[in-house]
Amino acid sequence: MERARAGALAGSPVHDQVVPAGSSSSRVIVHVDLDCFYAQVEMISNPELKGKPLGVQQKSLVVTCNYEARELGVKKLMSVRDAKEKCPQLVLVNGEDLTRYREISYKVTEMVEKRLQPLQSDELPALTVSGHVYNDQSINLHDILHRRLLVGSQMAAEMREAMHDRLGLTGCAGVASNKLLAKLVSGVFKPNQQTVLLPESSQDLILSLKHIKEMPGIGYKTAKRLEALGISSVPDLQTFPSKILEKELGISVAQRIQKLSFGEDNSPVTPSGLPQSFSEEDSFKKCSSEAEAKSKIEELLASLLNRVRQDGRKPHTVRLTIRRYSSEKHYNRESRQCPIPPHMIQKLGAGVGFS
Repeated sequence: MERARAGALAGSPVHDQVVPAGSSSSRVIVHVDLDCFYAQVEMISNPELKGKPLGVQQKSLVVTCNYEARELGVKKLMSVRDAKEKCPQLVLVNGEDLTRYREISYKVTEMVEKRLQPLQSDELPALTVSGHVYNDQSINLHDILHRRLLVGSQMAAEMREAMHDRLGLTGCAGVASNKLLAKLVSGVFKPNQQTVLLPESSQDLILSLKHIKEMPGIGYKTAKRLEALGISSVPDLQTFPSKILEKELGISVAQRIQKLSFGEDNSPVTPSGLPQSFSEEDSFKKCSSEAEAKSKIEELLASLLNRVRQDGRKPHTVRLTIRRYSSEKHYNRESRQCPIPPHMIQKLGAGVGFS
């Protein structure tokens, strides 16, 4: 994950009017997207990098870069070679160790959850909008849905301010009636700004997407299958015969993505909590022998065990996954796993390594 994101759900009725519980518009979703997250973490760790074009390198790619680098033509997932050609003064930092990024990401999540706890009371702040309103649409304070979204915008502003004050991080936010729309509208004004989407402008936002690949929830493979059916735009998907789509993609997928094309998304905001698994990986590009591969696996295992110890919970299963690169440029994944014996779990809890 290159960006840290935080989702927040606020669903308390305003005053004495109640929105039907089954309506997706009864929700207010805040989507927070931290600006060039990895690069921000690096600049916080080393303030001398601020103001310089900065890229975070993993293997041969620039996985993210700050806005100074973007202004000079560097893009995310650009090869290091191309990035250096575009911007010879680009400063590169190695981002293959994800430890610091994970730590900051967890802190953001914890901070947002704590900030939401006192919001269960019926006391509401003065109803003014914080940030932009998509399409500069007029606000109707007599509309309960508009009022709820204004409260959401104030919550978003407070969370962003707290993240900056406590962690030094900036980010964009989108406020809307569901997760899909909140995510889309969060990127309208960048960096470090926020936008509210009122219900009447939802279709304008959805139709502003140039290709279905830009729609959250439609992955690469699904987009390819849709293109094979002649579907490349949001209107294409909206008007495509449902029965044919269900036959090609299955009823569940077809119905879900067709609803997305109309801006409908009833998926819940689910608290992430603690991670259920830990993993480390490497491309093994510099390994040319079995001994070197074993040495690299030991390095990965040491890093993994350190994270597990810091977490404090006892692991029960270990899995090794290998991805083989074929001539067709496809990865064949192969995994093996086994339970961790109780005596090894005890050693781990005592801070003792094992092999």
